[in-house]
Amino acid sequence: MAKITLFIPCFVDQIMPRAGQAMVRVLERLGCELEFPEEQTCCGQPAFNSGFWDEARPLAARWARIFARAETVVAPSGSCATMVRHFYPHLAGSDAGLRRELEAAGTRVYEFSEFLVRQLHIEDVGAYFPHRVAMHDACHALRELGLKDEPRRLLRQVRGLELTEAEDCERCCGFGGAFAVKYGMISAAMGERKIAALSQAGVDYVTSTDPSCLLHLGGMLGRQPGRVRPIYLAEILAQTQDGGAAA
Repeated sequence: MAKITLFIPCFVDQIMPRAGQAMVRVLERLGCELEFPEEQTCCGQPAFNSGFWDEARPLAARWARIFARAETVVAPSGSCATMVRHFYPHLAGSDAGLRRELEAAGTRVYEFSEFLVRQLHIEDVGAYFPHRVAMHDACHALRELGLKDEPRRLLRQVRGLELTEAEDCERCCGFGGAFAVKYGMISAAMGERKIAALSQAGVDYVTSTDPSCLLHLGGMLGRQPGRVRPIYLAEILAQTQDGGAAA
């Protein structure tokens, strides 16, 4: 089975470590050989998205050096995978050597569901999760990586799970990293619209390829009545009928 180097985004490491841990459990169950470079830090996306490209550039160059020997890099985040694959080359400017280094880095990086379905050609990971679940299509995964069906194909194979399509499943949740800080009222309004659609669908959980979206929605869901709870995709896939961790 594949040898994988884990890319754990800083927000997952610091705020939502269970997302990375669940991804590891699934990959280990599938027989993958895993390694984790402990020196990895932020990929530079927050600075890049805020227009501070000079500050993002050394972070990108450092990331590329750390992962230079990796055969395959897998991340529990479509957003951070997009940063490395599509946006890193923009940071090189006129430095041709750095451009080659950053472009090479992007060819080896995959979002978790993308890697399972497109690279390993696996859809059934032996999961069990008897709940009604809706999929939120995170912006970067959907629009930059072209991931729409991949997470759904994985969810459809989960025993006991009822996959329900909520209205506006492709609409942005309003997080957008720095966007949620700079435009708080707009971000909250977008999140409220998303939550209304989830409540209307009558689901127990909302899941996504991006834990960052779920952190945003989870914060809003926690302040209002209702039964909808956020759960990262790998947390669902890590559940098993014979003793997987409870949600």
